[in-house]
Amino acid sequence: MITSKQRAFLRGVASLQDTLFQMGKEGVTEAFIRQLDPALEKRELIKIKVLDTAPLTARETGETLAKATRSNLVQVIGRKIVLYRPASDPDKRKIILPR
Repeated sequence: MITSKQRAFLRGVASLQDTLFQMGKEGVTEAFIRQLDPALEKRELIKIKVLDTAPLTARETGETLAKATRSNLVQVIGRKIVLYRPASDPDKRKIILPR
C-alpha cells in the first residue's frame, strides 16, 4: 500500500509519461493482463487510456487491473489510469518512493 505522499509523487512522475496501452471494447482480458505484467515489471509505472467503447468505466477498469496485476491504482483522471508496481528485483527499481 502506498501513502498519499507517495501517490502524489507518482502522479507527478506519470504526468511526464506517455500512454502505453489502450483498453477498447474487449475490456479486461487475460491477454491484456499478460501484456501489462512485463510492462509493469520493466517500467514500474504505466499509463492506460480507456476508450469510449470499453464496457467498464475507467475507475472500474483501474480497480480490476490493479487487482489482477497486483499493482497500486495511483490515479484515474477522465479516461486515463495510472498503475504502479515496484520491480520484483530491488536492484532494478527505477522509481524510488519518498517515505
